[in-house]
Amino acid sequence: MNTTLLPILMLASALTSAYVLQKGPAPAPSSPAPQRITTALWFEDRAEEAIRFYCSIFKDSKVLAEARWGAGGPMPKGTLMSARFQLAGQEFVAINGSPKIPFTDAISLSVPCQTQAEIDTYWEKLGAGGAPGRCGWLKDKFGVSWQVVPSVLEKLLGDPDPAAARRVGEAMMKMDKLDIATLQKAHDQP
Repeated sequence: MNTTLLPILMLASALTSAYVLQKGPAPAPSSPAPQRITTALWFEDRAEEAIRFYCSIFKDSKVLAEARWGAGGPMPKGTLMSARFQLAGQEFVAINGSPKIPFTDAISLSVPCQTQAEIDTYWEKLGAGGAPGRCGWLKDKFGVSWQVVPSVLEKLLGDPDPAAARRVGEAMMKMDKLDIATLQKAHDQP
């Protein structure tokens, strides 16, 4: 990567997310605490497309701020440099950076789901143009890893009965998209 580009992108990311560190009046007692940690997603040159895609999938999602390249930058004038956006109320930063820093499975975004219908919907939408993985994991068309998991999974895998927890784990290992009824059946069998 161009050594002068990295500091510019880091500064853009910091400026886009600087609101997290600003001090203001204390929130009202009924207000949730402000988010203190923001995930930054580094794309080669498709950050804007990814943001629009993600915002179309999750409720309570929107673009909060954008910074664009001007004339003479490493990307065409008007190209998104970085943006702060919200998915399901959670804030993120996206950066158009470099092809030399790909996404890996070492980090993923987890989507807990209450129902099988939610799992089916998020699996289909996030996986469109991407690739399914095992145990509820998938890669979207931008290379970002997601876990689409039932909220009950933690309880089933953490059952104090080791045989029940083992059966759930074994059933899960055979699945790509997770199926709540199959996991529950594995848990409940004698």
